[in-house]
Amino acid sequence: MTRIVIIGGGPGGYEAALVGAQLGAEVTVVDCDGLGGASVLTDCVPSKTLIATAEVMTTFDSSYEELGIIVADTASISGSPAGPPLEQRARVVGVDLGKVNRRVKRLALAQSHDITASVTRAGARVMRGRGRLDGRQAVDGSRQVIVTAADGSEESLTADAVLIATGGHPREIPDAQPDGERILNWTQVYDLDELPEELIVVGSGVTGAEFAGAYQALGSRVTLVSSRDRVLPGEDSDAAGVLEDVFRRRGMNVMSRSRAEAAKRVGDRVEVALSDGRVISGTHCLMAVGAIPNTAGMGLEEAGVLLKDSGHIKTDRVSRTSAPGVYAAGDVTGIFALASVAAMQGRIAMYHFLGDAVTPLNLKTVSANVFTDPEIATVGYSQADVDAGRIDARVVKLPLLRNPRAKMQGIRDGFVKIFARPGTGIVVGGVVVSPRASELIHPIALAVDNNLTVEQIANAFTVYPSLSGSIAEVARQLHTVKTGEES
Repeated sequence: MTRIVIIGGGPGGYEAALVGAQLGAEVTVVDCDGLGGASVLTDCVPSKTLIATAEVMTTFDSSYEELGIIVADTASISGSPAGPPLEQRARVVGVDLGKVNRRVKRLALAQSHDITASVTRAGARVMRGRGRLDGRQAVDGSRQVIVTAADGSEESLTADAVLIATGGHPREIPDAQPDGERILNWTQVYDLDELPEELIVVGSGVTGAEFAGAYQALGSRVTLVSSRDRVLPGEDSDAAGVLEDVFRRRGMNVMSRSRAEAAKRVGDRVEVALSDGRVISGTHCLMAVGAIPNTAGMGLEEAGVLLKDSGHIKTDRVSRTSAPGVYAAGDVTGIFALASVAAMQGRIAMYHFLGDAVTPLNLKTVSANVFTDPEIATVGYSQADVDAGRIDARVVKLPLLRNPRAKMQGIRDGFVKIFARPGTGIVVGGVVVSPRASELIHPIALAVDNNLTVEQIANAFTVYPSLSGSIAEVARQLHTVKTGEES
């Protein structure tokens, strides 16, 4: 029986284990934190659970008056049965962050346990410990993996193939070391029992933007420190512009072109020093300045595995590394830090090694989402690709303000944008900025993955009224553009 050892139990690892076991291999998963990895325990699942509470707060706060909802502080009502006039009644909505975080941890652990049960049910073995490669490939093609348990004991496993799926950990600035109390990284925020009164978020990438928006919605006064010209520099510029406008309108202090160099505790406060000499102060500071791959001390280079300058593992489109019989998946590869991509890389590795039908990884069909409010969802080619001439595509963008369902729900911000090839009308990309954009991107993702045309999208029935109606409307407008060019 083919022996496979998977080091790391995140999405890349556990999905690979399920496929390997299904295809009849003897699979061992070596993991030290709990299956699900950072995605389930400290990153994706926890942050989106926290954001779910923030989303309720934001939706209520931004639209309750427009929708005619009356909110009153009943404790302040005295005298006449009718109480004070509505304009004198205070809105009383808040969060118990300790309770929110306990729910976050509970759901994360439950998800991890569910994954462990699925993997063991499939026939794979789970070992607690840290794994590393021991030397190069043997004459018979096998490799040795050394597993070190928590008590220091070691066990050697023989594998015909090894998958590295060890993920990453928060990057730290030397002069801004997290203490878990006032200066935090994104794995430590779930230990807070009280809502930060004044939160400084350093880093305006996806993680920084998501937490900044969430804590602002929960009631913190947030300052977002961005070293770039705008928030979310890696996302669609129109989408990032909408989000930054929303952040500012809701009271967030967005500091563009401001680089943080240090953070230190001063009593019960934190001072963040910027590169231009300014110092800003808050009660807490969240450092969201990227991640470092977990590749150190694993014997990778000794085993012939080539690393990038960043420390990420070099892989090809079927997850192979430079070392025969060694594959890699997930954040450790530096290819799209998404759970969905990690899972696909892990599955592809098993399909390839075990001789099953395999389709190489195609990043142009990957859909991604930023869980801010509004959400930003993307798939396929981007506006930057079009602007740089990497692909010839027609673009139509339609504001959600024109959508009847958006008007009914009090949605003011957002749009749908689709990219289509001229002449054929084949859809090659899209952007959705709206509440639940993560759900609305799916029909565009299906179109990109299956080379559907704008005509096919436009001719499919949509529910009226619905936000998805805007997708069909953009497709109709692109069809008009195409027809007009040909006439």
